[in-house]
Amino acid sequence: MVVSLDFLSLPLLAGAALVFVSVLAGVFSARIGFSFLLIFLVVGILAGVDGPGGLVFDDFRLSFWVGNVALAVILLDGGLRTQMSTFRTGLRPSLLLATLGVAMCTGITGAAAYWLLDLSWPLALLVGAIVGSTDAAAVFSLLKSSGVHLNERVSATLEIESGLNDPMAVYLTLTFIAFALSIAQAETLPMSAFEVLLSLLEHLGWGGILGLGCGWAMAELVKRLGRGEDGGGGVRALLVVSGGLTVFALTTWLGGSGFLAVYLMGVVIGNRARRQVRASLSAMDGYAWLSQAGMFLLLGLLVTPSEMMKSLWPAIGVSLVLMFVARPLSVWLCLKPLHFSGREIAFISWVGLRGAVPIVLAVFPVMAGVEGASIYFNVAFIVVLTSLVLQGSTIAWSARRLNVVLPDLDDTEHARLVFGDFVLTAPTPMGDLCLFYGLELPCESDKSVGQWLADTLHRPPVEGDTAHLGKAEISVRAIEGNRILQVGIRIT
Repeated sequence: MVVSLDFLSLPLLAGAALVFVSVLAGVFSARIGFSFLLIFLVVGILAGVDGPGGLVFDDFRLSFWVGNVALAVILLDGGLRTQMSTFRTGLRPSLLLATLGVAMCTGITGAAAYWLLDLSWPLALLVGAIVGSTDAAAVFSLLKSSGVHLNERVSATLEIESGLNDPMAVYLTLTFIAFALSIAQAETLPMSAFEVLLSLLEHLGWGGILGLGCGWAMAELVKRLGRGEDGGGGVRALLVVSGGLTVFALTTWLGGSGFLAVYLMGVVIGNRARRQVRASLSAMDGYAWLSQAGMFLLLGLLVTPSEMMKSLWPAIGVSLVLMFVARPLSVWLCLKPLHFSGREIAFISWVGLRGAVPIVLAVFPVMAGVEGASIYFNVAFIVVLTSLVLQGSTIAWSARRLNVVLPDLDDTEHARLVFGDFVLTAPTPMGDLCLFYGLELPCESDKSVGQWLADTLHRPPVEGDTAHLGKAEISVRAIEGNRILQVGIRIT
């Protein structure tokens, strides 16, 4: 009797071949500006039931499980690479965008869904919650592959926001699912406003406490293990990943935000034990890419294009409202009081990338048994596709167009274009500067040019910041912490 191993070989052949084709296609597509993540999705669709591959896959439970685990690994990797120094400029705006910004995007996009998809308000707001947050996988990978060097304020805000805003989107999604189910079953509302707020605090509180606490414990453990020789950091990376997934699962089980916990854990480990985990980052990068590949391929396989076409145009309308109304308005309201420039606000608005998170969140109502739940999945998928195509492929172009790219100081021509033709040390007295260039002396004449510039900006300075003094434009050319070291001057 011959034992058949087809149950092993055929699924393995299909899965490995899909990943191989996706990565190979992604290498070529990246050269013309398309995202790897978009290619993974497209290959999944082509391999699915309506594509040439013809694979029948409708296991939402498996996709939900894989999606959550993959997002946890991606957030952990992003946290390990987030330097604490970036919180100097990125924490306040990121917190606003991750809470108030997500809530505003949910409301505005929900209003569009109410009008375009003809849904009741609870179900329309559920659509808004599902697509309301930016995606860590998309932001981390596309900013890295774009090849542009953004100023610290912009890059820190985008990266920290994408790591922190998933908990709010998850909470809003679960809340609106509960409201929708209670209304469908003709019951009273599941929670009062006070209970909703208390539940949110519990959700974020457990995530913050366990993430910071377990991150500190893991960092101390890693430091005690020493740098060692463990095959280039592979064993250390496996230890960190398994610990991160343990914390993610424990926090979720206790009712907290596992996504918040695992991101904060990565930040703490990456900064408290940076020397010990540095060798593990290449292995972590491999884990993160494998997670992204598996997650996007599975989510692509779930899609049935023939069904998706039924709600194509309304879903595109929702996506356009999100990209051109909801995201820009929420970013402007959150960042304008923090003295972000118009160029920075415009770029952060445009890089509101949607990726796997909305598709994973769209599985929630399917598993909860919400009536007509397939429409959420289809809308989320169309929103992600349009975001990756329109926004993901234009990151480098928009960064240069909006002038938020910092030059390489060895590139003299570009450096002069950004910082001006003249360089001064920050301690230069304002009186001497104004006398030499024939500028009107400001009332803060007893200050140095560095002090004047820092006070004029009304925000933590970063390289590339500018302020006007009469006919001169003065820019931050070099900085250390909050202290400006050099300024550039351009006479307009």
